[in-house]
Amino acid sequence: MAKESLKSRQKKRIKLFKKYYKKRNFYKKKKKYLSLQKIPKNASIVRLKNLCSITGRSRGYIRFFGISRIEFRRLSSNGFIPGIKKSSW
Repeated sequence: MAKESLKSRQKKRIKLFKKYYKKRNFYKKKKKYLSLQKIPKNASIVRLKNLCSITGRSRGYIRFFGISRIEFRRLSSNGFIPGIKKSSW
């Protein structure tokens, strides 16, 4: 389980990214790099990391669901994800 500080830092980065998205694209198209440097570093998309929304785990991340493989299996086995069931043959 990841630290709470990692999960909160990720949420802060997402919030900053959404806030400055249009402004960053505008400066990039106009090639105003000095203005672009004044925007916080954490507002860049490359600073975001795929983390499980429940546990904060970074490895085994399933992008479509936004959770790690371990949480995906646990939730699908318990029937919390509609349309997904464990196969057996």
